[in-house]
This record gives sequence, C-alpha cells and structure tokens, in this order.
Amino acid sequence: MRPRPRVRIGTARVWILGVLLLCLLGGAGRRPIYVPFPQVPGATTKSPEVKSLESRVAAAAPKSPYIVVDRVNNVIRLCSGRRTILEAPCSTGSGKKLDDPAGDRGWEFNTPQGMFRVVSKLEDPVWRKPDWAFIEEGEPVPARDSERFEYGSLGEYGLAFGDGYLIHGTLYERLLGRSVSHGCIRVGRDALRTIYEACPAGTAIFIH
Repeated sequence: MRPRPRVRIGTARVWILGVLLLCLLGGAGRRPIYVPFPQVPGATTKSPEVKSLESRVAAAAPKSPYIVVDRVNNVIRLCSGRRTILEAPCSTGSGKKLDDPAGDRGWEFNTPQGMFRVVSKLEDPVWRKPDWAFIEEGEPVPARDSERFEYGSLGEYGLAFGDGYLIHGTLYERLLGRSVSHGCIRVGRDALRTIYEACPAGTAIFIH
C-alpha cells in the first residue's frame, strides 16, 4: 500500500469537455474512458456540438471491461463499452499527512489520479507494512522484515496497479464510501469478487 445533482443544460458542454480532457490527459497511446452523459430533466434536444462530442467519446470507449474510480464520491464502477456492469462504494486516500518524529520523512495518503492498468492479480494478499504504518500506530519500526507481514487485512483478492497500490478488500466495510485509506482502493467483498473475476491483467483503470 502506498500513500496521496442535478445537471443543468447550461453545464452540459462543460461536463462533456471535462470528460474529454480527462481522457486526453491519460497520455499518448492511452485509450480514453467513456463516462455516460448525464440525463437532464426536461431536456429533449441536444446541440450538434454536444452530439458530436458524445459520439466521439462513445467511439473511443474500451470494448473490454475497464474500471473507473471516482475519488470525490468514493464510487468504483466496472464498465464494458457504454455499459456499467457494477457500481459500488469504495474508499480512497484520506489525504492526511504523517511526519516521522525521528527524522525528516513525511507521507501524504492520497490515491493517485490518472490511467493505470492491472499489473497483477493476487489471492489472499499479504500486506508488508511500511515504516509509516508503525509510526502511525506509535510503535517502533521493526528491524526484522518478518515482523512486517500482516495477514487477512486486505481481503480475499487484490489487483495491483503499480507503485505499491492495490484495489483490495477491507475488514471495515462500514467505512466504504469515505476517504479513509492510505492510498489504496478498498472495495466490499461481493463487489471485489465481481471485479476480480472480470478483470484480467492489463485491464485499464481510470482514476479521477
């Protein structure tokens, strides 16, 4: 683990352009995400510009399953093309900061933003606790590596997406929907099983 409403028709173009910008910021060669356009109560027509943008976004949507993580609302979605297969609460980074009282180190617990891919899939993942985990608990950092391993706290499955970050389970499902993690993405047991089974290594993950 590593630590960082109602829609009005007047905002529709801004919303769509924001989605396209998010896709483009993924970098060259990366396939952009499709986010369903919000339905506006009472709206029956769309401008040609909006229709054109919607068509371009829809055409660029990955055809294989992909994962979308909304850090603001703490929601994870499993999608395929324009279809949402699953939507569930999750927990992302708390944004809290921690300083090492014995030195000049510090950590900020945020979930990274951008486009990633599932690097590896793990069953019964084991957490190797980093130094900050002991400092946060007010315990001395162990000298022996064998004292760092914690079993069972990450749930049944884990999907690693680089730099120590995982999508994994949690012992504290009552906290799902809140920003309380140290940077990883926590998901409930049932939703995690569905995501794990549907997403092979290489699956795209979009975090915004």
